[in-house]
Amino acid sequence: MGIFDVFRKQRQVETKESAAAKALMINPGQPVWSDRNYTAFANEGYRINVVAYQAVNKICEAIASVPPTLFRGEDEITESPILSLLDKPNPMQGYDEYVHALVGFYLLSGNGYQEKVAINGAPRELYALRSDRMKIIPSQAGMPQAYVYEVSGRKVMWEVEPDGGSDISHIKTFNPINDWYGMSPVEAAAYAVDQHNEAMAWMQALLQNSARPSGALIMEGEQSLSDDQYHRLKQELEDSYQGSKNAGRPMLLEGGLDWRAMGLSPTDMGILDQKNASARDICLAFGVPPQLLGIPGDNTYSNYQEARLSFWEDTVIPLLGVIYGAWNKWLVPDFGNGLELRPDLDQVPAIVDKRRTLWEMADKSQDLTINERRAMKGYGPVSGGDSVFVSANTLPLDMDFEAPLSTEDAKALAYGLDAKGDT
Repeated sequence: MGIFDVFRKQRQVETKESAAAKALMINPGQPVWSDRNYTAFANEGYRINVVAYQAVNKICEAIASVPPTLFRGEDEITESPILSLLDKPNPMQGYDEYVHALVGFYLLSGNGYQEKVAINGAPRELYALRSDRMKIIPSQAGMPQAYVYEVSGRKVMWEVEPDGGSDISHIKTFNPINDWYGMSPVEAAAYAVDQHNEAMAWMQALLQNSARPSGALIMEGEQSLSDDQYHRLKQELEDSYQGSKNAGRPMLLEGGLDWRAMGLSPTDMGILDQKNASARDICLAFGVPPQLLGIPGDNTYSNYQEARLSFWEDTVIPLLGVIYGAWNKWLVPDFGNGLELRPDLDQVPAIVDKRRTLWEMADKSQDLTINERRAMKGYGPVSGGDSVFVSANTLPLDMDFEAPLSTEDAKALAYGLDAKGDT
């Protein structure tokens, strides 16, 4: 369906309606608004929080670094229009930029929307759409009836076929309290994001006040300052002694005034520890090991390699499954039957290291057949590979050995003679 073709006739497809889903449809045909504040998530959880910013980018870059491959059965297809489409989804983006935008919207809002633009029935362009601009219109069957995209008061609608087909693909995270929209990881990390932002604001304010703890001016005796003297002194402190440019500047006191420090250091107040603890919680919400972002603290992994492998196995690969599952269901059928897109993980350093270890274990095993070893490596069987081979020089220690033959007996045995010289 074209972007403005919103009145085409729906195909009549026999479908089963969910009774539970219909019970949720209070106002079918009306937009369901997300109860999540995407703007706040994007601002607080990405634009001004360096930990969340880098966690999102780490995941986006990892997903975008995996090239797609196309298979029909077990045969790889190296040239296809769908591979060309993914390589250049639209005139403004390549594969990396497109996937980065799609995953970024998905992580910040819990929802990822894609639009395919078809020419003569075949997809020619793909676009990742902003999640906060998309609204879902439910149907009486408990499925989306249409998607509405609104920008500056202008709306575009895409209808959804009775069988679920649409020019819009919607991937979402699990949300226990919303039937239509996913839950953003930023929402789970909201407290940690706020604490980390406040800690950074506190440190910034400390630097702007000469990087010193606060204190008080004490007047000796029973003297007191007049209102004019008080305001003049306060203004002088703000102009001459606060801010990084005045750091270390000596203070001139008059009239029996004395400076007395009253604050605690950042270490004493635990601000730095709280900041790092909040950063680790943010990483936990996104599934990025803190060690990959250089956050100090009680690292769970013994080395960087283990942290990187955990990041790929626990976060990146499952998300790749979600994205490629959506492509295979929504996009691939337009290019023919029997095709399947798969992520090419052979060039991922973390996966290669693990695979190398697995191969070494398979090669050193003494109780596996050749075909069993090949299966562990991802290869098919070969003829004659179902036997177990062991080294000929490997013998059990409890084997009984006969006395060695004498030279004459050995010669006789070699020529087929017995000990008496008879044949």
